Amino acid sequence: MTYKAAVFDLDGTLINSLSDLTDSGNEVLEKYGRPKETEDAFRYFVGNGSKKLIERILPDLDNDGIEKALAEYKEIYAKRLLNRTKPYDGITEMLEELKKRGIKIGVCTNKHMSAAEKILGKLFREGTFDAYVGGRQGVPHKPDPANVFYVLEKLVVKPEETVYLGDTSVDMETAHNTGALAVGVTWGFRPEKELIESGAEILISHPMELFEKVRF
Repeated sequence: MTYKAAVFDLDGTLINSLSDLTDSGNEVLEKYGRPKETEDAFRYFVGNGSKKLIERILPDLDNDGIEKALAEYKEIYAKRLLNRTKPYDGITEMLEELKKRGIKIGVCTNKHMSAAEKILGKLFREGTFDAYVGGRQGVPHKPDPANVFYVLEKLVVKPEETVYLGDTSVDMETAHNTGALAVGVTWGFRPEKELIESGAEILISHPMELFEKVRF
């Protein structure tokens, strides 16, 4: 099979944002008088969108409290989302090679849209991505495939022509729910074992390894 598109998760796949996510989450915890958590803990708090992150770190809040804390988190994160966040080694070269080959490139992240747009705009060259989407009100988050289908519609490609890359079980489940090839990246937030158990069809340990294991 020759693939025509590559769709990427963002955090833990294209960018290492764990430190800024941890610092922002810990500022919220401090604000609510709770003990701070480690980066290793935040590896498992993140991945299902900002609201789910708040629900995980402040599980005793009611719905109104969650919404208030979520708004506070978004304001805090907006101020530091590029403090230490950067693309993983080899990501820029991989994206450039995909462009050279005429492969359409998309991003589908559960991160709220305003943060995703700012990060993509600041860390990557204009025109790198042909379509992208973040968490949207009223649209289910991954592993529901709705947002990936939205990206594929923009790219004008079929699911079976698409490689979906991510670093968590949510991403592997998303790929399968979409009908795309599930490629797990081992440099991200979660262990290789999780990727295998959640259905990764291919594993890569460096971005450029993609071209050794997938035909474009």
